Amino acid sequence: MGGPVGDFLNVVDYIYGGDPAYVRPLNIELKDRLNPRKNPFFEHGEGTTFCAYRNGWCVGRVTAQVDTLHVERYRDATGFFGFLDTIDDEEVAAELLGRAESWLRAKGMKRSRGPLSLSINEEMGCLVEGFDTPPYILMPHHRPYQGGLIEKAGYQKVKDVFAWKYEVGEPNARVKRAHDEVKAMPEVSSRTMSLKNLAKDIELAVEVLNDTMSENWGFVPYTRSEITKMAADFKLLLMPEITCIVSIDGEPAAVAVALPNLNELVRDIDGKLFPFGLAKLLWRLKVSGPQSARLIVLGIRKKWRGMRKYAPLSAFMYAEMNDGGKKMGIREGELGWTLEDNGRMNAGIQLMGAKKYKTYRVYEKALANGEA
Repeated sequence: MGGPVGDFLNVVDYIYGGDPAYVRPLNIELKDRLNPRKNPFFEHGEGTTFCAYRNGWCVGRVTAQVDTLHVERYRDATGFFGFLDTIDDEEVAAELLGRAESWLRAKGMKRSRGPLSLSINEEMGCLVEGFDTPPYILMPHHRPYQGGLIEKAGYQKVKDVFAWKYEVGEPNARVKRAHDEVKAMPEVSSRTMSLKNLAKDIELAVEVLNDTMSENWGFVPYTRSEITKMAADFKLLLMPEITCIVSIDGEPAAVAVALPNLNELVRDIDGKLFPFGLAKLLWRLKVSGPQSARLIVLGIRKKWRGMRKYAPLSAFMYAEMNDGGKKMGIREGELGWTLEDNGRMNAGIQLMGAKKYKTYRVYEKALANGEA
């Protein structure tokens, strides 16, 4: 176990070789996420990496981490594993998860939950349905056997989340009607996010999101440092045309943010920006343009969500972003993830004409001397 960061990064080439749906993350991005000096997660969390070797070859990897914000919020002594990628071998998966569990136990944790890479606000879940299409930005991909290996190591499902495929086009009659209803309300105004005031708008969006998501399963609020990092990361990627901020009587009430699908743009550069990958990425992002995008945030403040009059707000934002996407040449998108038991959100997404096409599973296991 253990091993250099290169093995942790490169083992995916061995595991996913021949898998046409796999998109290797950018090395520079993954290194930054694992670097305590660059990822604000480590201001309220700690973690470690493990690699598994057989006959001198790296054959798997995993992280173990504790998020103090989660522990303080839920008081459940739950730690996490993430970045789990292994060959199809029960012994390798069990050994990696066992090492992660031992590390968590030494930190006083009574449960292990995952995959979360590194937290619920980053990549979450093991893919269990939808292996034939590439993942979108900030979503994981796995081999079909991975979930079964986690279960054989003693884990059980704790929650599923869904990803939805959406074809940009002409909104249906119900969505158009909802859009027109909101558009006619004199107290309602809407705008896109501003690149000039991006930090301020990201902060506003996260404020609405934290209010919207506060009662969701596993929710942990974003910190100030994470908001600042998000604004810096989005500066290159953000396309204002596929964002929407809605205010009611001048008060921010709802927000939706989609990002161009970075995975579409980096599929052929094998995680390496240098020497040629950066030029390709910038050309595709700024000149040729992406053809897909992922809706990462859609939230309505609780204050307004319970008012019948404003029930069409979600459909209004979907329609606005659909039109913006068409103007930018976006042909399709992914909506989500959404919790399996969030019936209201899932029904709204279906109303837009989206179809569930991927399922990700989060697992949990009681550790020795822990509670079930």
